[in-house]
Order: sequence, then C-alpha cells, then structure tokens
Amino acid sequence: MPGNATWPCLNRMIFSSLIIAVLVFAVVLTGAFAGAMVRRRVSEHHLTDQTRSLVSVSMAMVATIAALVLGLLISNANRSFSNVQGQVISLSSEILRLDQLLRRYGPDTKLARETLREYAEKKRADLFPKNPANVNLANQSTYGLLQNVEDLILAIKPPTARDEWWRSQAMLLASRIGETRFLLAQETMQGTPKAVLFLLMFWLTLLFGSFTLFAPSNIISTATLTLCALAVAGAIGMILELEHGFGGLVHVSSQPMDRAVFILRAGSDDKAQEREDEGVYRPGGDP
Repeated sequence: MPGNATWPCLNRMIFSSLIIAVLVFAVVLTGAFAGAMVRRRVSEHHLTDQTRSLVSVSMAMVATIAALVLGLLISNANRSFSNVQGQVISLSSEILRLDQLLRRYGPDTKLARETLREYAEKKRADLFPKNPANVNLANQSTYGLLQNVEDLILAIKPPTARDEWWRSQAMLLASRIGETRFLLAQETMQGTPKAVLFLLMFWLTLLFGSFTLFAPSNIISTATLTLCALAVAGAIGMILELEHGFGGLVHVSSQPMDRAVFILRAGSDDKAQEREDEGVYRPGGDP
C-alpha cells in the first residue's frame, strides 16, 4: 500500500545513524591529518606566533558556533525523543481507557473489546518488533483493526441516554488513538536537515585541522585527537538515534504498551481488575 511504502525509509534512517557517525569520524580525523601534513610542508615563516594567534582566534569563533549548533541539535533530539515516549504512553493509556469504557457499557461490546485487544497486540509488535529493522509505524492492516473497532462501536444501538454517553466517549477515545498513531509516525520522521550535519562536519574538520597545524606530531597528540574525533562522531550518532526513537541502539521504552497488552489479555476474564490490583504484571515481560 502507498502508506507502507513511505515508512521503510525509517529503517534506512536507523542504519544511516551509524554510517553518518563513521563518516563524521573519518572526515574529522582526515582534517586533523591534513593539518599535520600542511605543517610539514610549509616553511617556518608561515607558522609565526602572529599566524598562530590569528588561527586560534578564528577557530575559537568556529568552535563557538559549532558548540551552539551541537547543543541545539542535542536539545531538539532530546525533545523529540521525549515526545515520542510521551505519545507511546498516551497511546497505551487511551487503549486501556477505551477498553474500560467498553467494559462498563456491557456485553454488547465484547467483540469490539476483542478487536481492540488484537489491535493493541499488533501495534506493540509494529512499534517494538524483535528485529529492530522491522519497525512499522504505519501498518495499514493494524490501523484497519482500529477502524473495525470504530465500526463495531457505531453498530451498537444504545437503549438509554447513559449508554449513548458511554458510546460517544468510546468513539472519542478511538479517534484519539488514531490521531496519536499519525502523530507518532510524523514525529519520528522529523530529523535533522542533512545540510546542517554537513555544515557541522565542515566546522569540526576545520577545528581539527587547526589543532594539528601547530602541534607536534607524536603518539599522545595522535591518540588524543583520535579519541576526540570518536567522541564527536558518537555525539552526532547519538543525536540521530534520539531523533528516530524506535529500532536503534537508543529507543523508547516498550513497557507502556507491554502493560496495556497484559491488562487487555487479563481483562478477558472476570478477575482482570483483581489481578491488576495485586500487581501480577511484571515490567518488561509477558504474563
């Protein structure tokens, strides 16, 4: 389906985090070695104290700009990650509240509750598969289950005003679940513009080149610059991981959806509330 064709790019984005981090490491370290090569080839009168001072002041300005941009990227990535985690929590709580409303309505909603439980199970499998590369934020078959829940709720004929209110609240919650689903998919696609990454990479390359332009080449300086380049590349890779939210080395917690699925499964028998109150659920595991 057209909707599914768009989202496999999320998997490519997840793998590109590592690729971009390795690229940053290689380019920045190349800049450092280029600075060392320039130092060996230019004559001494090009490396005077005045030149050193000029380069230091110029690179201080570049370093300040790079630090500000890097800090902004980290802040945005952390906010995006927090938003995604919050949407997962909202999705799980909305599913539980909808199931509770349907249960209070009465036995006429049994089929709708069973379909809702199936939707929650498939949604959890889409968001948190065993293979992180299989994350699917817009699985149309899963969304079709939610639409079936809505159709089953609409098919109910409330005999009283009280039952009509329960049905209207259930439809409102089902609509919110669908809205959260789209928000979740859209949030994870808002990554850092590639132009910003390339510009930041250029600034960092200039900085590392300036470090070796005047510093002597030895084991200590080489090891230090290599570790610094690795740290910078790791920071950029971590930023990209936080922006994705799903499937990477850093991902949102599956516990809210695990808990929702557990409660829905337990709710199929009459002791659901009792088991929940007793704390039978264990975070991170199935019943």
